[in-house]
Amino acid sequence: MLKIAYSPIYKYELPEGHRFPMIKYELLPEQLLYEGTVTNDHFFHPDALDDELILLTHTQIYLDKLNHQQLDRKEIRNIGFPMSDVLVRRGKHIANGTIKCAEYAMEYGIAMNIAGGTHHSFSDRGEGFCLFNDIAIAANILLYRGQVSQILIIDLDVHQGNGTAKIFEHEPRVFTFSMHGEKNYPTRKEVSNLDIGLPDKTDDRLYLQTLKETLPKLIDQVQPDFIFYLSGVDVLESDKLGRLNLSRKGCKERDRLVLQTCKDYKIPVAVSMGGGYSPMMTDIIDAHANTFRVAQDIYF
Repeated sequence: MLKIAYSPIYKYELPEGHRFPMIKYELLPEQLLYEGTVTNDHFFHPDALDDELILLTHTQIYLDKLNHQQLDRKEIRNIGFPMSDVLVRRGKHIANGTIKCAEYAMEYGIAMNIAGGTHHSFSDRGEGFCLFNDIAIAANILLYRGQVSQILIIDLDVHQGNGTAKIFEHEPRVFTFSMHGEKNYPTRKEVSNLDIGLPDKTDDRLYLQTLKETLPKLIDQVQPDFIFYLSGVDVLESDKLGRLNLSRKGCKERDRLVLQTCKDYKIPVAVSMGGGYSPMMTDIIDAHANTFRVAQDIYF
């Protein structure tokens, strides 16, 4: 069964002016249930992650600032959200959701988090709507527990996974692969183990060809026993923060290529949703829902 991490706190309501990107966390589960892609039995509700496990990735100073609401104005501005205790708790639920997804993926082949993909979070600071780096936290916990020995992170959000790259720059057991818009945020890129920066207006053909040529060779090279996949839909042509030109069909084929490759190689994969900022919420929801539809089609 496809196990999906979701908690009511995911749909935390931000003040006016910040609500739009958060609405999808309420609408996506409703869409998947309405169309019959999943049932309520597919969802599980992660608790908040314990601080001691967060400290395997994030610094004590940064965690204390979040827990006690002591970030300064610049730090808050870099994150991009007004800060609150609930927002911090939400991040801890999301991070634990990705950890639980990793555990379910080792049982079922795949598991998915309705949220997550917070790849702009560094060990000592947050950026770009990201407080805690859920994939980095989950990867470090799997390694700490000895559950895996080699991890591949496939980050296909339109923005480079700069926080993830920095966190693992000296960790040979985690290979970071980011394929993103070269001229997009962040302006200052970190160095992933493999970065593919795509030109503005990259279309379905070039994108899928590049991914198809890269992914099998990369898996053969890295020999991972676990994969995290960040499936951001801000690669869409309609995305207001994007710069690439993928169609919804192309984005769906991207997901199919990644998940089918994971299945063919028999490597468990945990999927986090990442970004999506198209002006029409229907574009965002349908593109994210496609990731779940493809997972059901391939695995179950």
